[in-house]
Amino acid sequence: MTSPSLNPSEAFSRQPMPIQVSGSIAFDTIMVFQGQFKDHILADQVHMLNVAFLAPEMRQEFGGCAANIAYGLLGLECPTRLLGAIGKDGHDYLQRLQSLGADVSGVVVRDSLFTAQAFITTDLDDNQITAFHPGAMAVAHEAKVEPNPASLGIVSPNGRQAMLDHAQAFSDAGIAFVFDPGQGLPMFNKDELLGFIKKASWLAVNDYEGEMLSRTVGLGLSELRKHLQPHPQAAVIVTKGSQGVWLDGPQGSQTLDAVRVEKALDPTGCGDAFRAGLLWGLAHGLPVSASCKAGVYLGAVKVQVRGAQNHSIDLAAVKAAALA
Repeated sequence: MTSPSLNPSEAFSRQPMPIQVSGSIAFDTIMVFQGQFKDHILADQVHMLNVAFLAPEMRQEFGGCAANIAYGLLGLECPTRLLGAIGKDGHDYLQRLQSLGADVSGVVVRDSLFTAQAFITTDLDDNQITAFHPGAMAVAHEAKVEPNPASLGIVSPNGRQAMLDHAQAFSDAGIAFVFDPGQGLPMFNKDELLGFIKKASWLAVNDYEGEMLSRTVGLGLSELRKHLQPHPQAAVIVTKGSQGVWLDGPQGSQTLDAVRVEKALDPTGCGDAFRAGLLWGLAHGLPVSASCKAGVYLGAVKVQVRGAQNHSIDLAAVKAAALA
């Protein structure tokens, strides 16, 4: 494994391992209500709730965990193959991902369905009401893992069967992968979650998800690391937003500070940006701590821009952050 003390020319002298990204490909439609939900929802009448919010401001963004992660990896010049699904409204999105350099041969196209979509209404206090339509994500398990043991993988939130199948396929092919349950965590029971962890070499969650996972399986996060697939850089990684990142890896547990930013505009996609940096570092053979530093930096870049796929990526700056 490459040492973080090496200079950039030594650390990045070889091509990164290709990465297969299993997860959602979706549209995010964000509407802004110019008020507070609390002023229009009667707490004693929620059993017969019937409200409408005028939202004069609306925007649609490219989203989905797999696509967001791929956006970051492609900006870091890392060969990336997507494992997901789109519907009849996703052809332009797929072409966009392909134009960025993604291998989309593993994407299922189902013209009888819509692409997965999140409809998010937010008020002036940043409270959110979200409706999610899975659409084509329900057939994402038809996307096939390329059995290349010289690649890395990630299983991020996707259709339930896709997450199960792709984790098994990575394991069968000897592909080390990150398990990132995210908002898909409630779909699985204790035994299923432990099954994912025992196949994966890295577990990546945010603070809330980590607590939920720990309670569901009845094990602390440090204990869960013992159940990961053996790997020189195997680790449990917990993102904590502005409080940085906690990881328990080959050097024991440690906390990495967050990068301070002038103005945090939009946290949407920050976790995916972090995972792109993490995977990029691992694909170059960096220690997991250095890979996390790259992820922390990318998350800080993303939070300053609205939307999950609108930030610019400076490869040299990410390299410097990883090796700092």
